[in-house]
Amino acid sequence: MRPMYKNILLLLDCSPFDRVVIEHIRMLANIHNSHIHLFHAVHAHTLDQKRVLTRNTEECLKNAADAFRQDNLQVSYSYKEGEPGPEVIGKINEAKWDLIALATHGHRFFSDVIFGSISDAIKHHTNIPVLLIRGSDKEKES
Repeated sequence: MRPMYKNILLLLDCSPFDRVVIEHIRMLANIHNSHIHLFHAVHAHTLDQKRVLTRNTEECLKNAADAFRQDNLQVSYSYKEGEPGPEVIGKINEAKWDLIALATHGHRFFSDVIFGSISDAIKHHTNIPVLLIRGSDKEKES
């Protein structure tokens, strides 16, 4: 029988909120012997901001990948520059994922309207199961 979650797309925003979802997916991936692909959309408005965010993204993805490699899990990662919603949807459409996972920030309705919601964009563009794990306020403080 084929493992249920063989290919997992883990969307990271490179914030402390990611820690919760990374640990959860590590446990799930060990059960299913999954391949995990980490993805981040770099959203910059200036060239200087792009340089800093790209450097931070590369470090974030490498560190997250190292956490999965500690468990001898298969992991890959990539990032793209652009608006997060369309870039995430593009990534979802690139491959056959069994699960999409991401941390949420717990915004309320007004914040979601102002800042947008990746999870909202995903639910309108895919039939793939989506795992949303809310990051805690403790993660923000770390």
